[in-house]
Amino acid sequence: MSTIEVKVPDIGDFTDVPVIEVLVKPGDAVKAEDSLVTLESDKATMDVPAPAAGTIKSVGVKVGDKVSEGHLILTLEQAADAAAPAQAPAKPAPPAAPSSAAAATAAAPPTPATAAPASPPPKTPPPAAPAAAPPSAPVDDAAFRKAHASPSVRAHARALGVDLSQIKGSGPAGRILQEDVENYVKQVMSGAKVAGAVAGAGGAALGLLPWPQVDFAKFGPIETKPLSRIKKIAGANLHRNWVLIPHVTNHDDADITELEAFRVQLNKENEKAGIRVTLLAFLIKACVWALKKFPEFNASLDGENLVLKQYYHIGFAADTPNGLVVPVIRNADQKGVLAIAGEMADLSAKAREGKLGPADMQGGCFSISSLGGIGGTYFTPIINAPEVAILGVCRSSMRPVWDGKQFAPRLMLPLSLSWDHRVIDGAAAARFNTYLASLLADMRRTLL
Repeated sequence: MSTIEVKVPDIGDFTDVPVIEVLVKPGDAVKAEDSLVTLESDKATMDVPAPAAGTIKSVGVKVGDKVSEGHLILTLEQAADAAAPAQAPAKPAPPAAPSSAAAATAAAPPTPATAAPASPPPKTPPPAAPAAAPPSAPVDDAAFRKAHASPSVRAHARALGVDLSQIKGSGPAGRILQEDVENYVKQVMSGAKVAGAVAGAGGAALGLLPWPQVDFAKFGPIETKPLSRIKKIAGANLHRNWVLIPHVTNHDDADITELEAFRVQLNKENEKAGIRVTLLAFLIKACVWALKKFPEFNASLDGENLVLKQYYHIGFAADTPNGLVVPVIRNADQKGVLAIAGEMADLSAKAREGKLGPADMQGGCFSISSLGGIGGTYFTPIINAPEVAILGVCRSSMRPVWDGKQFAPRLMLPLSLSWDHRVIDGAAAARFNTYLASLLADMRRTLL
């Protein structure tokens, strides 16, 4: 047998990335490509896989640790015969949790290997814990299963009769720790108010009414599914961005009649080469020129300073089975439309396969969210912090447009520009949208 050191792989320019899940412990048998630990950046999660089949010899990280490229994660004793290693249960499911391995992982990540006992968690609380179940209300099983806590914490909470959905976790990514359960019990036993501890606070932190607790099953059949990791992370980021950024959205229309005719012609000419240009590739190029003309849109707030960027990295929202991600076209100002189209196709394929790395979504200056393939007219896209603006586009449609003498059919593209009012004012936003529309109406302007 040989020992392999498993280290943090290339994760782009990210450093000090938190470990949010440790999926194995010493003695566990794993197969090649089994997930060992999960890392989480601001916008993405990444599972580090086993390079070969074998047995976990030691684990060098725990939940909450921050790691960078090259950091030792664990040592793996490679199996002499890797064809059929005995697979130990690395991810025990919580009581009454869904049987799916993915659901079990999302609903109840295992505790750090350094602290996890080899045997199941005790059925009774430690002596210091109260003997009686403190909450007066019955535990909401559905909400309990969705809470972000490890199997041992779940067992501890069940033994105390505590509803985990009523607790705000203090661990990484909002994970509920054993101390959180015990603190909750102490608050209840002392008669203190615990409304502020409700998961997500339901608006309590803002002085709002608590989120309604409803037993949906009593009204009819239901199905409960855990949110994907991408949706959990995106949801938290979107919530923060919507609350903290003063959004304003300007709507406008761009005449893309000639541009669409040119796009169709371009695709016919490059059909044999396998290159397919979408409208989004032209939008990215046009947005670069608009950012050059209005540099405050290519900026970020840093305290009381405005950081004006001299590079043009454009993000585009990609819809995947697991949720929305935003890959970034780097240095879009240095690439032609055909090159941008090819890179977009590659990044979109990686996104659908769940293979985007943190570096693929890092460093964006401005984002575009396109609903063109679906429909709609206008909407309010949420700014992707720390950017200060985002462009939303919907499906183009033929409309009668007055040309000064008569109505003529023109292909019009709805534009929705959301901007941060702390950095941008209404006049600048109107000029940006107008200029962008003029570029899309005649891309020859980019040559001037």
